[in-house]
Amino acid sequence: MLLSPTYAQINSKKVDSLLSVLFTDKDGPGGAFLIAKAGQPIYQKAFGKANIELGVDMTTQNIFQLGSITKQFTAIAILMLEEQHLLSTQDPISKYIPDYPNGDKITIHHLLTHTSGIKDFTKMKSISQIAQKDLSPKELVDFFKNEPIDFLPGEKFEYNNSGYAVLGYVIELTSKDTYEHFIQKNIFAKAGMTNSRYASDVAIIKKRAYGYQQKNNQYVNKTRISFNIPYASGSLMSTIGDMLKWQTALNKNTLLKASSSKKAFTAYQLNNGTSINYGYGWHISQINGAPSREHGGSVFGFKTMGIYLPQQDIYVIGLSNCDCNSPTQVTRDIAKLVLETFKD
Repeated sequence: MLLSPTYAQINSKKVDSLLSVLFTDKDGPGGAFLIAKAGQPIYQKAFGKANIELGVDMTTQNIFQLGSITKQFTAIAILMLEEQHLLSTQDPISKYIPDYPNGDKITIHHLLTHTSGIKDFTKMKSISQIAQKDLSPKELVDFFKNEPIDFLPGEKFEYNNSGYAVLGYVIELTSKDTYEHFIQKNIFAKAGMTNSRYASDVAIIKKRAYGYQQKNNQYVNKTRISFNIPYASGSLMSTIGDMLKWQTALNKNTLLKASSSKKAFTAYQLNNGTSINYGYGWHISQINGAPSREHGGSVFGFKTMGIYLPQQDIYVIGLSNCDCNSPTQVTRDIAKLVLETFKD
């Protein structure tokens, strides 16, 4: 394999060393990691097994469930609809769901920024009653909409899956399309993400990484859920290569005007002026003083983490097929290492 000059500057052994701590069992679940600089991959590697039972090694082409990184796609879909004048982020949700309690005070902006005060349905004790049911978006929203609010809209930031479920429903109501098809047609197809899709445990998905959990120090197949439940807050699948295409599409304004994208990457404030360090679908943070846009994901059998450093145009994505192996910290550590490599 020919190494580009950029590739040669990365100390791949140091990256390997960081990742080997996370993936100690070569016969257990693994993961795939990618580092890109200026849109070009400078490190790609897979660890462990994509399927333990069949002894299939993980590759960099394997498809993983993304968990909450899905929220990035939902947020961008909302901004696409805003560009088409089909909605506004300042609209109250009662405009689309007239019977939503307090819906005249909760805006799409509140949902995007986790400041709505809506009860997070994933924390409700009764969630086990619906976890395996193929609810429609309306039925999912009806499941939690009458719960008491946790706080008044805009008063507090509290990470919330319910808000993104409502956003998925709003996407369907305004686009007259299913969430799954809207994302496929307007994002995956336009960005060239041919290995990305809405999750399914039934469909034959080539190069699927199977999901695992650890119970009593043993690996087990992941708990089954209906993907209609995580829905627009956590039901998409992708590869490290396609996730780089996603980042590139955002950078090149393939999907949105720059002015619209900027809304996703702005750190917003509460009613009292306190910054929440969250945009629309991204945590707006920093690594060693460098601005970063980050988001992780966790769903039965999978954990994920993606970090983009806009000033240096560095992207790091880590996908794991066991929710026992979180890539969050190691992805940040890799980003720090790459920052050191490319610092001015």
